[in-house]
Amino acid sequence: MTRKKRPARKGKRSRAPRDSSMRRVGVGLLLFVLGLGAGLLGPWVWWLDREAGLRFADRQLSQSSRVYARPLELHDGLGLASSDLVVELEAAGLRRGDARRVGHYSRDGNRFDIHLPGFRFADGDQPPERVQLDLSGDRVRLTRSNGSALVRVPPAEIGSLMPLDDRDRTVVALADFPPLLVTGVQAVEDRQFRHHHGLDPRGMLRAAWINLRHGRVSQGGSTITQQLVKNLFLTPDRSFVRKFNEAVMALSLERRFSKGEILEAYLNEVYLGQDGAHAIHGFGRASEFYFGVPVQSLDAAQIALLVGMARGASWYHPVRNPERAKARRNQVLGMFLETGLIDQVVHDRSVATGLGVSAASVRRSSRHAAFIDLVRRQLRADYRDRDLRGTGLRIFTTLSPSAQQQAERALRVGLGRVEREAGELQGAIVLAEPATGELRALVGDRHSGRAGFNRALDARRSVGSVIKPFLYLLALADPQRFTLVTPLEDEPLSVPIPGHEPWQPRNHDGTSQGTVPLMEALAMSYNQATVRLGLEIGVAPLLRLMEQLGVVPGTDPHPSVFLGAVSLTPMQVTQLYQPLAAEGYSTTLKAIGEVVDANGRSIGRYPMRLRPIRDREALSLLDFGLRHAITDGTGRSLSGMIANDPGIRGKTGTTNDRRDAWFVGYTRDWLGVVWVGRDDHAPAGIGGASSALPVWAELFAALPMRDYSPGWPEGVEWYWIDWPAPLLARESCAGAVAIPFVAGSQPTELSPCMDEGSRRRPFWRR
Repeated sequence: MTRKKRPARKGKRSRAPRDSSMRRVGVGLLLFVLGLGAGLLGPWVWWLDREAGLRFADRQLSQSSRVYARPLELHDGLGLASSDLVVELEAAGLRRGDARRVGHYSRDGNRFDIHLPGFRFADGDQPPERVQLDLSGDRVRLTRSNGSALVRVPPAEIGSLMPLDDRDRTVVALADFPPLLVTGVQAVEDRQFRHHHGLDPRGMLRAAWINLRHGRVSQGGSTITQQLVKNLFLTPDRSFVRKFNEAVMALSLERRFSKGEILEAYLNEVYLGQDGAHAIHGFGRASEFYFGVPVQSLDAAQIALLVGMARGASWYHPVRNPERAKARRNQVLGMFLETGLIDQVVHDRSVATGLGVSAASVRRSSRHAAFIDLVRRQLRADYRDRDLRGTGLRIFTTLSPSAQQQAERALRVGLGRVEREAGELQGAIVLAEPATGELRALVGDRHSGRAGFNRALDARRSVGSVIKPFLYLLALADPQRFTLVTPLEDEPLSVPIPGHEPWQPRNHDGTSQGTVPLMEALAMSYNQATVRLGLEIGVAPLLRLMEQLGVVPGTDPHPSVFLGAVSLTPMQVTQLYQPLAAEGYSTTLKAIGEVVDANGRSIGRYPMRLRPIRDREALSLLDFGLRHAITDGTGRSLSGMIANDPGIRGKTGTTNDRRDAWFVGYTRDWLGVVWVGRDDHAPAGIGGASSALPVWAELFAALPMRDYSPGWPEGVEWYWIDWPAPLLARESCAGAVAIPFVAGSQPTELSPCMDEGSRRRPFWRR
């Protein structure tokens, strides 16, 4: 029996072709979209890959140029107070603690045990070294060192010349980082760093799961390579496009460069905080900034703190958020223990230690503003600005941290004492080593950390009587006319000035002294006697002498110059007095010793260039007169301020309207200039002896000083004088004083106190 076929339904007959057609359209559309995407993204991916490789290969990690103090050289017999040694050690970044650890020192009374960190000096690397010494009577005695008679403490970093991008870093080679830091960063930030190719999918999933469980972003999934790409090339915004770019560029770096190159770049680039407007990048600079030691000297606790800060430098800042920073550090130490990088003993000891960071320790770069200003000026005279910024230079200066601290304190405390009667005062101090011309301290503001108007370099003020010694030097250089006992008339006088009223100088107290010896006129700073002497010498020779000593006065040749009517800065006054304090050897004052490039090559030396000046016999007589000014002249109040006077020479200076006060004094080791006045030039009722001298004494009472007894040139001979008359006497004569003379210039007339027997004996001694 044959069945009849049922006719097919129209609906079913037409559906199959339609579904197939729709699938083909869908697949085609998908392929079109994928092709369009590939066509658009392909060039972008190619560009990202190319840019990442080129920019990483061509990158230049700019470095700040570091400015260092002079290194303290410890040797037997060095004069050094215990308090000053502590200042020097702390400034160099050492901390009190266990001296078995590099970068620490311990103290037992005047006995010090110091573990110096290594340092790259201009003449080569100095490895870490442990030194022991005693300070007995403020004199150093080395009891244990490496066998050398001299030990150098690494110099303190006192400032930076920032690169143009304001990123502060110290570039360190991968091999020079501590092994714990290199492995610790990987243990905390990217444990699969050695195995992935730029992206770590498992790490990303693990981080996403942990963040989901915690309900917040507590862990990141970025690899070290991705973090480096973000720091080097991308903005910190969180977007899909930025993450896509980051992933592509990370894969590109891993394909083109070794793991070591990538890790070294990361360690030098990671952001680790702020120093004012300057960003701290890299572990090398962070170690110096937070702990004051090179990265090679970090211990486990310090390494853990810095590694932990890589997650968020502001959030875990050890000064602003110490508790949070300590918790993060201890968490990192736990990771070190978990991965076997440290043992239980190191872990427990590190967890028990403090952070070792204080607000003072991270403000080193804001100190010594006036001295850094001078360094910049001297550098710019020899280098272009772009050569100084971002090239990693190391500038070794002449600053003494302990002397600088004493100078800053002296100005602050000294002004606080004298301004109770004078109102708000300002001041400046310049402290130099006279024999070398090296500047040891410079203070340009009573608020030492404040940058701005640098009074030590820029405050041009009338110098008053501190100019007088140079007029007397010119006179003594002509021994046939002038000696220390030459009579001068201290009486009123009138000096005609063409086109103006006659000039009538007066003494400060308004009284006249009559006839006085030249040395007395200098010591007591008698104006009328000085002007009479100046009229015989002339203004032009005085101005010419100042230029020969390195200072261009830039003033009209008015006779008032004899009394200090010339405007100079404290720095210029120091330059004038340097050859007087150095027994006749002139040299330019300097703040820089040497400049070294990033590779350790010396590219600039500033050697001492001594130039003997003429008339050394006259200089020795002037030196004698300036000593008389301290013992019996306008500076005699100093004796009550300095317990042990080693033989100070000096001169006070006060302007007629009492607007400016000066004191210049020197010993065998130090030359100090102090200026005190008001910034608005208003009369302040101040004087050199009452205002500037106490500030100077405050400083010098804290400095180590050796007895000062200068030698005498062969051409100088001594005679007993019937003071104040210019008559030869004998030692037994009442009031007789031994006075030096240039040979052949001594008086010839004899004092009535001498008998015939004594007249036949020689009266002088060399």
